[in-house]
Parts: sequence; structure tokens; C-alpha cells
Amino acid sequence: MAFIPSIVKWLNTNRLNQIEHFKKYPVETQQEILFKILASAAETEWGKRYDYSSINTVRDYQSRLPVRSYEEYFPYIERLQKGETNLTWPGVIKLFAKSSGTTSAKSKFIPISSESLEGCHYRAAKDILAIYASNYPDTGIFSGKGLTLGGSKKISQFNHESLYGDLSALLIEKAPFWVELIRTPSQKIALIEDFEKKLDLITKSAVNENVTSFSGVPSWYLTLIKYVLNYTGKSSLLEVWPNLEVFFHGGISFTPYRDIYKKLIPGDQMHYMETYNASEGFFGIQDEPSKSDMLLMLDYGIFYEFIPANQQTFGTQQVYTLGEVETGINYAIIISTNGGLWRYMIGDTIVFTCLDPYRFRISGRTRHFINAFGEEVIVENADKALEIACRETGAIITEYTAGPVYMDESSRGTHEWIIEFEKMPDDTGKFTDLLDNTLKLINSDYEAKRFKDINLVKPIVRSVPPGTFMLWMKSKNKLGGQNKVPRLSNSREFIEEIYGFFKL
Repeated sequence: MAFIPSIVKWLNTNRLNQIEHFKKYPVETQQEILFKILASAAETEWGKRYDYSSINTVRDYQSRLPVRSYEEYFPYIERLQKGETNLTWPGVIKLFAKSSGTTSAKSKFIPISSESLEGCHYRAAKDILAIYASNYPDTGIFSGKGLTLGGSKKISQFNHESLYGDLSALLIEKAPFWVELIRTPSQKIALIEDFEKKLDLITKSAVNENVTSFSGVPSWYLTLIKYVLNYTGKSSLLEVWPNLEVFFHGGISFTPYRDIYKKLIPGDQMHYMETYNASEGFFGIQDEPSKSDMLLMLDYGIFYEFIPANQQTFGTQQVYTLGEVETGINYAIIISTNGGLWRYMIGDTIVFTCLDPYRFRISGRTRHFINAFGEEVIVENADKALEIACRETGAIITEYTAGPVYMDESSRGTHEWIIEFEKMPDDTGKFTDLLDNTLKLINSDYEAKRFKDINLVKPIVRSVPPGTFMLWMKSKNKLGGQNKVPRLSNSREFIEEIYGFFKL
């Protein structure tokens, strides 16, 4: 079957050339995207409100529209859900991606136009395969099927012609008919709402297939992998699917899961390719296997702006375009899209690692951090510190979250880490010391607050029984899909909730 990737590469030669073009002309590509989507939306209610037809420069656009949060968009989204047309994007919007980045009960509903569906999400899926085949010319991925662990979708309560649900479910629902030939399980099983029932049916339907790839969120796939191994009695996933060769992963950092995946999928044949997709759009692809960062995809109908994360307040903050960013700075992302989002802050933060071409790594969420004492710990810090602590103590982590322990009249502040270990550290005291010392090494604010225990004392690490986080997520109806365990919080909300599922 070696001829198949050659055919795929031949069919995608033009697309790969287009990617090279935007890498060579990034600023020009972004300006072209902005004026294209402005022209498309000029006759909408939103376009008339801000007189899109008279905008001639990027600065005009920035000065005319404020940066917005979801809450400020919600009145328009609610009207779209009820069937109103030509509001923020031409025509009717029939798909709404339910965004569940945290365990908060409040969900966001992101409008997906036909242009964003085809020109962003599906185009990215094709690009992933084209880039992978280009990097691995001898790949056997096309000789088998891709395993899908989809979410679920429902008919809108406002408008029976509209659907809402996890982005993965909407993409499966609207995929071309031929996708069923190269995917397992069937669409009917992939879209089952009951996650635990879905695990059972996926396992039974897929164990006899020739699975060569899977894609999705590492935490939920880990749950599926363990289910498959338990069902088959195998110790390695390659004993079930010997031709498995790649995991296209995204949604959360892969760092805490890397060691356990290597344990369950041993050998050198397995590749891992990171992607950055969200309900609001598809943003990045790891285009070079030797690099851990991702290429910012500049021609998916998305115009990017950036705010330094320490200035993320709405109104008068300094906003930078692509040509103005620098490496090493933590930026909050603002997007304008072919789905009708305009100067919308999505809630993620990134750090550019290279400007030619524009490559980046995800550093966290604008709302997921610990800064109760001025220490400014972000998710990237936490993942790195835990990676080193695990490596040095032989530990493997399944899930974790952390939050502050506040000062009182008789004690100083600290951080509390709730960790579910796949394998306990050889020395828990050493694990805690390594976590603490690495945070000091990579975060000067944390180091300053920990100096001589004046403000912060050594963190508290508590292990919880296997399955604790899954029980917690289940209690919040957050199993599967794009739901994620919040890694850090500036309050004790999540920690206190988890206490209900185990005894100290």
C-alpha cells in the first residue's frame, strides 16, 4: 500500500505549496484574510454597525471595534440560536459548538458557519494528513482506519433546525459519507451521549479493525485505551492494533501523559503529532516531528491579534498584530473569524518560539493560573515541574489540579496539588521537593514568594485513588468530548469539590 501516501502527497502538493507561501508571507496573508472576512460580513447587522465597508487598514479595524468576551457576544449568539440571520456573519448559522474547557456548569455556544466548517476545521483535518504523509513518506496510516472517540450533539431547544454539541460530534455529524469507510466506530456509536456506554461499544466494534491512527484529547483516550486493554487482556495496545502508528492529540498538554502512553504503546513505531483546535477555530499543527512547537496556521479564515497575558483586561490594553509579536512573551489570543467572531478573546495563552515561520507552544488558559500571592504560576510551569518530578522519581501521573491554601492568623500561604498517579513516586518527599524547586527555577515570581518561606511555604501534594477525577467529572456530567480537568485555579473551588470523592 506504499503507493497510497504517494497519491495523497500528489493530491496535496498544491496545498503544501500554499502552506509554504503563508510561511514566507505571513503578515500579508493575515491582512488578506482580515479584509476578506470584513468584505463577507459588510452587509450583516454587525458589519453595518461598525461600517465594515469603510475600513481600509488594520489600525482602522482595531480602533473601531473593542476586544470582546463571550459574555458580551452572548446576546447575538442567543439570537442566532433562535434562527435570526445575517447578524455577525452572512446567512443562517445552524451549528453551535458547546465549549467546555472547564468543569464550570456554564457552557459557551460558539457559532460555526459553513465557511468555518469547510475552510477551517475540515481544511485543517486534511492538512494534518498531508503534513503527516509528507513527513513520513512510508506511512501505512492509509491502509487502515482512524479511531474516533466523538462527543455528542443535540437539537437546539430554540430552533429545531439547529444542532449544538461537542465540536467533535458536529464534525462527525457533517462529515462526507465516505469518511465512514475510513473511520471506526460507526457514526451511530461515535455520537452516543452516554460516555461509559460509548466506551463499551467502541471497544467491541474496534478491536477487530485495523486501526492505524487515532485523534483527540489524551486524557479521554487514555481511559479508552485502558478499557480496550482490560477487555482484550493485552498489556500493550500494539498487541490489539499492530499497525497503529500515530496519535493526533490536542485539547490539553500531552506532557503529563507522555510516559504512560509510552508504557501502553511501547516501541519506536508510534508517532505523536500535536494539534491546536478549539470550538472557535483550528489554530496550529506540529508540522516538524523534531520540534515540539506548532506552526500557526494563517489561512483558515482567522485573523489573529495578541495581548500580553499580564495586560489581559478589556478596554485600553496594547494589542499586537502578528508582525509585532516577540518570542518568549505569554500572549492571550484574540481572533476574528469566518464564523462571525470579531476581536474575540478565546481564553488561551501561547508563547511564540520562532517568528520565521511563526511557531508557538500553548502556555495555558487566561483563567487557569495561581496568583493568590503574586506568584503567577501558569499551566506551562505546572506541566514542566511535574514532568521533571515524575522523571526523577519514577512517577506517572494520570490527572492533576492545584489551587492556593490561603494565609490565616497562624499560617502562611501555600499551594495544594491533588494528583492521581498511575504509578506512585519512589519518594513522595523528593517528588514534592522537585516540584517546588523546579517551579522556583522556571518562575522568578514563585521563587521570590518562596524565598525563606516568607510568603509561601513548601507545597502540599495529596494523592487520590485511581478514578477519582473521572468520578468528579461524571458528577458534573463532563465525561468525554472536549471536557478537560482544570489544571490550576486561583480559588479552592475545584479542590474542595474533589474532596467529596475521597477521604484524606
